[in-house]
Amino acid sequence: MSDDHTHVQEFFAARAAGWDRKFPDDGPAYATAVAELGLREGGRVLDAGCGTGRALPALRAAVGPSGVVLGADLTPAMLYEAARAGRDADGALLLTDVAALPLRPSSLDAVFAAGLIAHLPRPVENLREIARVVRPGGVLALFHPIGRAALAARQGRRLTPDDLRAEPNLRALLSEAGWRVTSYVDEDTRFLALAVLAD
Repeated sequence: MSDDHTHVQEFFAARAAGWDRKFPDDGPAYATAVAELGLREGGRVLDAGCGTGRALPALRAAVGPSGVVLGADLTPAMLYEAARAGRDADGALLLTDVAALPLRPSSLDAVFAAGLIAHLPRPVENLREIARVVRPGGVLALFHPIGRAALAARQGRRLTPDDLRAEPNLRALLSEAGWRVTSYVDEDTRFLALAVLAD
């Protein structure tokens, strides 16, 4: 396991037990973002970097009982909290690295990723791995329940031109990984970039 992975696991393991209490009002923002994926009954979707699984109920509602919902995370403590909250009833929880997903090529219709991109050690390579498991024309949602400026203020830092989620940077990054951005919203109350996998 690389130092990047160890750092991510340590960071989230230390915060897992109180994660949902720290962000109690994010549910509606997650549900709205999931709705924009355009999932259908029977769809197959992955929550990449699912954490405590806050998106899983909305993803399950979108694909219905015949759909497939997976939640993948690198940190056992986060998956433990997801199961403790009962969210494993909405989707199968996988302890895995999104850089090496144990899924067949083109097996998913969509991937939802909340707060993930900032934690990817090799973003282009990692987004290509996510693309590998999505069918052509499938959708990727990069989401955060607050916008870039609000998040930077919360973290006590300033936005810089090299910010990975700045629109020109993100468009270029996603394009290099085989995705085409179809929508980009960066407001105080949410960040949501939608991209479609090229045929």
